[in-house]
Amino acid sequence: MVLFAVAGWRLRVVRAAPAAATVALETPDAACRGCHREIYDRYERTPMAMGSGLAVDGLDAVEMGARDLVHSPSGVRYHVAVRNGRAYLSYERSATVGLYGIAGEHQLDYFVGSGRRGRTFLYSQEGLWFEAPINWYGKTQQWDMAPAYEGATAMPAPLPVDPNCLHCHASEVAASVGAVRNRFAGAPFRQAGIGCAACHGDAAAHLAGVRGGKPGSGPATSQQSNIVNPDKLDARRRDSACIQCHLEGDAAIYLPGRSLADFKPGEDLGKSVVYFIDNSKAQLGRRATSQYEALLRSACKRATGDKLTCTSCHDPHGSPAPEERVAYFRARCLACHTDAKIATLHHPEQQDCATCHMPTRKTKDISHEQLTDHDIEARPNAARLQLSGLEASRGPELVPVGSFAAGDRELGLAYAQLAEGGDRQSGERALKLLEAAEAAGSDDAELHSRLGYLLQLSREYKAAAAEYASALRERPGDTTAAANLAVLDASTGEAGEAVRLLAKVVEEDPSQTAAGLNLAFIECRMGRKAEAVKMVERMLEFNPDSAAGHRMLETGSYGGQVCLLK
Repeated sequence: MVLFAVAGWRLRVVRAAPAAATVALETPDAACRGCHREIYDRYERTPMAMGSGLAVDGLDAVEMGARDLVHSPSGVRYHVAVRNGRAYLSYERSATVGLYGIAGEHQLDYFVGSGRRGRTFLYSQEGLWFEAPINWYGKTQQWDMAPAYEGATAMPAPLPVDPNCLHCHASEVAASVGAVRNRFAGAPFRQAGIGCAACHGDAAAHLAGVRGGKPGSGPATSQQSNIVNPDKLDARRRDSACIQCHLEGDAAIYLPGRSLADFKPGEDLGKSVVYFIDNSKAQLGRRATSQYEALLRSACKRATGDKLTCTSCHDPHGSPAPEERVAYFRARCLACHTDAKIATLHHPEQQDCATCHMPTRKTKDISHEQLTDHDIEARPNAARLQLSGLEASRGPELVPVGSFAAGDRELGLAYAQLAEGGDRQSGERALKLLEAAEAAGSDDAELHSRLGYLLQLSREYKAAAAEYASALRERPGDTTAAANLAVLDASTGEAGEAVRLLAKVVEEDPSQTAAGLNLAFIECRMGRKAEAVKMVERMLEFNPDSAAGHRMLETGSYGGQVCLLK
């Protein structure tokens, strides 16, 4: 990537290392087709199977029309192009009064998203993986900013790729290297889309049995090969196969040392993660992946209990053709609503049950998108009117989704997530819960790091520093704990220790703009101005539209203080 930054009449050029070559993806599920041809071929046409892949394929697979986006609030023009078999995203903005000129380009390597709702494209920079700042939205057939950045007034800072998000769009997701979640040893994933193993487990033993040709044995049985059939499991483990990706909640808290990568089909997802919803606004929440939490509220689920599951209505191996959808899903409804009057007299003019009882609603977390409401309400419009003003009248009230179990640690971390958004009440609850969890013996890096942050907000700086130190003992590469501890060290005159910590943070993750600028300002104050300039320029390689970085470089102003770099 080449980055140009223009301030007034001054042109500054920063050259970054070129992107690595895109790694080809594997197709291990092709081995399943020999025995399961019909299921395999149907599944390959589903959004799950098409959930990720090579960027060039993601651009060619759908008609994306104009590949330019001018984001008015920031003035940045984005352009997507394919050259010599590779995809690229370029961006530029001319220098104007109050705005710095920027220009650069990223090679796009992979995409996530089937394209039915949208697609996100991924690029790498110095071994770190990021999401492109613009997305393709399938429903409206247009490019726009990534979710939550539509109103940004600058090009967003780098958006780290989260392995737990990749888990629901790709297969063979790579493990993070060290404590930086978006650094991988190679490609972020090795198989495009959601593969068979995501629901049925590792097929190696099964295939070995089939290929082994044991006389008279035939194909290996599920018991012999550990192949999982979710329908044969108890309700918790059965539903876990679906909700590992179709449940998001207002907060998701992983148990110590666990992540979605640790979940294996046939297990109880609650052993890896706990999901929470804000009960004060649960029925108003419209996330793109909130189907399961909505289903739990439905009269259908309450009446049938564990009998009703996702596959009661959805075939995980295929989707009905558009012209068959109404009849297909109506048949699913009538399988339970067997009264003849329902089929013949209940609004016979409207065969699509979902039109009234599962209407589509706009999502609050993904632009240009709608979802089918799984509340399955008898009178959805009336229910909406009754909920008017409910969200504003209550404070946050986090509760675990369904049968997920939570202790003080998990609930405290969930409230801590809300506190990061500025919710003071949630911060107070989180502090009490996490202190109680620590007193009861909880001892992990996530708890210590979050508790340190809450104590720092409460101006209990000594206690906060102790928590950050504990987090770093548990997870030495924890960049958040190190960066925050460095701020505390700097405020108490320990500039040398602050520099050491911040230098390590930036070495681990050079996309940490705030940490890098903090380091540059401290170095400037210590008289190491050349090193400070290099650090600011390095931050601008990753975050080219950082107003704080440009301002510091040109005027020496940072955080309300001044240290001239030139």
